[in-house]
Amino acid sequence: MTETTSPHAPKAYASIIEATELPRIIHVTDNLYAAAFSLMKLLPARFIVDRAERAGLLTPGTPVIETSSGTFALGLAMVCAQRGYPLTIVGDPAIDRDLRNRLEMLGTKVVIVHDEGQAGGIQGARLARVAELRREHPDSFVPGQYDNPDNPAAYAAVGDLVAQSLGALDCLVGPVGSGGSTCGIAASLRRGDHDPRLIGVDTHGSVIFGAPEGHRVLRGLGSSIVPGNVEHAAYDEVHWVAPGEAFHATRELYRRHGLFMGPTSGASFQVASWWARRHPAEKVLMVLPDEGYRYQSTVYDDSWLRAQGIVAAPGDRGPRLVDEPADAGRTWSRLLWDRRGRATAVAPAVAS
Repeated sequence: MTETTSPHAPKAYASIIEATELPRIIHVTDNLYAAAFSLMKLLPARFIVDRAERAGLLTPGTPVIETSSGTFALGLAMVCAQRGYPLTIVGDPAIDRDLRNRLEMLGTKVVIVHDEGQAGGIQGARLARVAELRREHPDSFVPGQYDNPDNPAAYAAVGDLVAQSLGALDCLVGPVGSGGSTCGIAASLRRGDHDPRLIGVDTHGSVIFGAPEGHRVLRGLGSSIVPGNVEHAAYDEVHWVAPGEAFHATRELYRRHGLFMGPTSGASFQVASWWARRHPAEKVLMVLPDEGYRYQSTVYDDSWLRAQGIVAAPGDRGPRLVDEPADAGRTWSRLLWDRRGRATAVAPAVAS
């Protein structure tokens, strides 16, 4: 007897991108859940490329040029390698040796730029180099993760997954870099009858929410520019976390819950676990952007921490409540953002 398969039966297999672009929804404590990604930026990279192909902006052999020093570079490299697009990534020295090796093994050309005092800091310098390369290669495609609305739109799939898995959510907590994940997931969850609180996690030295610009030790969140994809009026609250606290939380997330994740996930856990303990009746979801394997020789290495002069210590006192972004200081602090536009929230500091 010959077995036949219905043409409408779901596939029992998937590409590596399809298999890994969505998170696992994990129950962490009584009222705290995690959307744990292997590589979160793979999702918007694939989505942006799909949309560009459908719009005719990407055709076979089109060069792709983008700026990233982290996981968006890796996600885009995986997609471009699979589909045959030559990729150039403009990054900075934050691209560690292991990440650069992985990018180059996927056929990516890596261009490193340095902060030489340009407007917008290192990210401004990277964007300026992308613009130069675009002029040299006018037939190229630039995904533009900071301003392309397809970045947050990609996360509608995550919102659907969360709604199916958890039902109504009271609070969403996530790190803010390009703004894609937190704004995109929140927008998806708020489409229905529910209106969850959104807490953005930033770091000191980042200008996204109006705090003073400075050197950022904690990378992968925050920015020296204000990305167009950050919908400031979506956030109810903003936290600025310090490296030592976030690195400690990263290790605790693994030690206590078996989630081996990167430091942006640790920062998210630091804030989300604090919020969940203080609101036990609320269902809280934290976004964990990537796994910890890239950080074994840094965040998880005591000798590296000592060399950086960083003490991985818990933020036991919790965040300090501040009235305006300029008061964020250098320790864990929080601001009741109240879904204001950036100009409104930052105006008191500017006026003073």
